[in-house]
Amino acid sequence: MNQKIKVGIVGFGYMGQIRLRNILDTSTMECTGICDVEKKEEIQSKGIKYFEKWEDLVHSGIDAIIVCTPNFAIPEIAIFAMNKGLHVFCEKPPGRNYTDIQKIKDAELSNPKVKLIFGFNHRHHPGITDAKSIIDSGSLGRVLTLRGVYGKGGGYDYHTSWRNDISVSGGGILLDQGIHMLDLFRYFVGDFVEISGMRGVTLFDIDVEDNAVVILRSENGQLAQLHSSATAWKHTFRLEIGCEKGYAIINGLLSKTGSYGRETLIIGRRPAKNQNIAVGNPREETTYYDQDPSWDLEMEHFAKSIIENTPITKGTSNDALKVMKIIDEVYNLPIIHMNKIN
Repeated sequence: MNQKIKVGIVGFGYMGQIRLRNILDTSTMECTGICDVEKKEEIQSKGIKYFEKWEDLVHSGIDAIIVCTPNFAIPEIAIFAMNKGLHVFCEKPPGRNYTDIQKIKDAELSNPKVKLIFGFNHRHHPGITDAKSIIDSGSLGRVLTLRGVYGKGGGYDYHTSWRNDISVSGGGILLDQGIHMLDLFRYFVGDFVEISGMRGVTLFDIDVEDNAVVILRSENGQLAQLHSSATAWKHTFRLEIGCEKGYAIINGLLSKTGSYGRETLIIGRRPAKNQNIAVGNPREETTYYDQDPSWDLEMEHFAKSIIENTPITKGTSNDALKVMKIIDEVYNLPIIHMNKIN
């Protein structure tokens, strides 16, 4: 493919605007149209063709489409586009439930020439990729345990967000944010065969969870635990990976607001037998990161797979299916409502 990949975007909210910047930063792509019923003037002011209907955008001669809509609309757009031969980039989550992603995957299988990717950009964060390289090298031994905390502070208008309307989103904080941490768990240890958890409406006047705890066991016996929270108040990202010969801790997360703190990777190693003085308090090496290339790397991966006809390796439909299966099993468990407080 000598010409640039012609890309359309459906939904020009926070994520749609990020994806436009990614396209502009990628030399192999160009955005030729955007659909968003509320942002006609903003889109046209950027010199980009505006579409009122996403179906018209699909038929506009584009090669690929990026779906940045609320969760309920993702399956219909993605399936329609793939059936028309377009490559598809979907934001997470891949719909509202496990059934949605199954339908999307079925459409992918029916259209083997199209490339389908899901927006699990955390796999491309520098702290994550460096930790993965170190662990894959074997220097820390086998992974034994995973523990993740991913939390934010929902504002006083949190209950008004479409993300907490079950008919639109399909779930609460676990589906919206915790899904990233669950995907990282799978990235480091593979599939899980035992799934348990609890979720609750602890503070906000909503019908979906504002807190969830998920407990997992992998097919190789590794244990994992996630706390996903909308009542953390201090935005928090922390992933602890316990290994035979040490540990890796990714703390903080590079973001637009910087509210999750500076991204760091801490590597600690189990003291040798003759280092009794260090037992329980080993030396640590800390790496600091100040740039977030994850969004651009994700888009470049999508573009390269189209141009070179190579498989998607991060954010595959299988990744999306497996993580949604975990969430589906947790969502089948009872949800506990505490006293509702506005």
